[in-house]
Amino acid sequence: MKEKLSFEDDVKRLQKIVEELSSGKLTLGDSLKKYEEGIKLAQSCSQILEEAGRKVESLMKKDGKYSLEKFEDKEEGK
Repeated sequence: MKEKLSFEDDVKRLQKIVEELSSGKLTLGDSLKKYEEGIKLAQSCSQILEEAGRKVESLMKKDGKYSLEKFEDKEEGK
């Protein structure tokens, strides 16, 4: 059974696949395999981001109402 990678590992692998596909050095068969793997990774990453978005939204819920506030990165203010 394949070990589940972290979101960051999935993104790094996806970037590597894009580089390999962009190189033009793969055979058609290898390109199709990489493309399929990339699609699966992209779907996995998308699902993780959607779940994170739902968590953030639920954390922002106050008194039964949602309070949408601008997210400010503390690092940007430096």
